[in-house]
Amino acid sequence: MDFATIMGIILALGAIGFSIVHAPGGTANFKFFVNAEAFLVVLGGTFCALLVNYPWQLVWGLRKVLKKVLLTQGEDTSQLVTTFVELTKKARQGGILTIEGDVKGLKDDFMRRGLQLVVDGQDKEFIQNMLETEIGFIRERHKVGAEIFNSLGTYSPAFGIIGTVMGMMLMLGTIDDIATVPAKMASALAAAFFGLGLGYLIFLPMAGKLKRRSEDELLVKEIVIRGVLLLQTGAAPSALESNLKAYLEPAQRIKIKGA
Repeated sequence: MDFATIMGIILALGAIGFSIVHAPGGTANFKFFVNAEAFLVVLGGTFCALLVNYPWQLVWGLRKVLKKVLLTQGEDTSQLVTTFVELTKKARQGGILTIEGDVKGLKDDFMRRGLQLVVDGQDKEFIQNMLETEIGFIRERHKVGAEIFNSLGTYSPAFGIIGTVMGMMLMLGTIDDIATVPAKMASALAAAFFGLGLGYLIFLPMAGKLKRRSEDELLVKEIVIRGVLLLQTGAAPSALESNLKAYLEPAQRIKIKGA
């Protein structure tokens, strides 16, 4: 689980709640924010706009993207390099076929497929083309996921304004007592609050998180391709380790040295 994302949302909501409680009026201020109609206009309108802009398959797949934001953790790249070094040592000692059992036991599907191509005796150019083609499709899928959340972050503030305009129109069309105007105006502004809150606290930051996750995952894939090709060409374990370390941050390199 990604605690940073969840903690950020909880702390933001806590700060907003704290500000509301400590404003003049105390806990009674919450009544201005409990507005189901405004929330429905914003959330429902945003979702409907998403359906207009994207095919149903992409919208339905949004649950997987959300799971990736909230639950996925980054991969330990130092462990990845260590695995390649160990496989290279074993391959040099007993031949490439001796690592077939280890390859089948790998959890990383991309790495397993790449190494299986090496075990099957495919040439370097074929392996590189296969893996880079898959990276291209992964990049496109990630791009669409981030794009959808960017769209949600654009639509929700707009529907917040639409909801506020609707509330103001209904208020001005039904004024019986001038004294009720401030309370009705506050209720009308709730839609703008929900729209801006969802857009700038939830949707746009999640789009940014997805972009960062995509870059991290693609870096891991690049390390895997480099490792697979070095193993296929029969590089020495020390040479392979030095090559793959170039992709890592200094803190990650120390972990490999310790291993």
